[in-house]
Amino acid sequence: MELANCKVLLTGASGGIGQALVEQLCAAGAEVLAVARDPGPLAALMARFPGRVRRVAADLADAAGLDAVAAAAQAWGGVDCVIQAAGVNRFGLLEQQDDAALAQQLTVNLLVPMQLTRRLLPLLRQPRRALLMFVGSTFGTIGFPGFSAYSASKFGLRGFAEALRRELADSGIRVLYLAPRATQTAMNADAVVAMNAALGVAMDVPQQVAAQIVQALRDEAPERALGWPEKLFVRLNRLLPRVVDRALRKQLPTVKRFAAAQGEGGRG
Repeated sequence: MELANCKVLLTGASGGIGQALVEQLCAAGAEVLAVARDPGPLAALMARFPGRVRRVAADLADAAGLDAVAAAAQAWGGVDCVIQAAGVNRFGLLEQQDDAALAQQLTVNLLVPMQLTRRLLPLLRQPRRALLMFVGSTFGTIGFPGFSAYSASKFGLRGFAEALRRELADSGIRVLYLAPRATQTAMNADAVVAMNAALGVAMDVPQQVAAQIVQALRDEAPERALGWPEKLFVRLNRLLPRVVDRALRKQLPTVKRFAAAQGEGGRG
């Protein structure tokens, strides 16, 4: 898709990846309807790109928030592209997480994208061509210890994107799914950052991930995973999951050590 003069609705716009995306989309000539619970951090970008960024304050976990976003998109005159990048993550073993934490991850990461997509489909059908992108995770293909609920939500999101892509195959709407690896954003608890360092897991900067998202939009890539060796492990997990089981089994003591530290009062 050519992004110049494209109207893009972006959720999770005030996060690390979200703000980098707003910047790069505007630099490419797009207009952005930026959705966030707290859109205050977007003020600098609005000043930098006057007239290209509009803010919508909405809690997407609430039906009223979803309706408000759909109404804002309608009032804007429709959209050419929707990027759903909002998400939450709670690191810890399953027995460390209460029902509210489990429900929040499944709601924000999976149910909200489904509900918002349903509301926006009539608008996406209006242009001759439109893009609908879901930002998932490597953990949407590789279930990782300490991230069971998060992995479940992202596995579900990837499955939803795949099924919807096939459901809309006879329309002008193209459905894309992009899976970043670990990224340096506030969503990751301090314990996760320390654990990744101990395991030798690379963490991308948000600007790098945003650039890959923009490129995937231009390429209209149906599904793309980011990072090496993560790409290799994604393929290996599909073909030879027991090999990945053995590799992750060796990392389990480290995961449990940092999960225990998180449970003792680390930021989640």
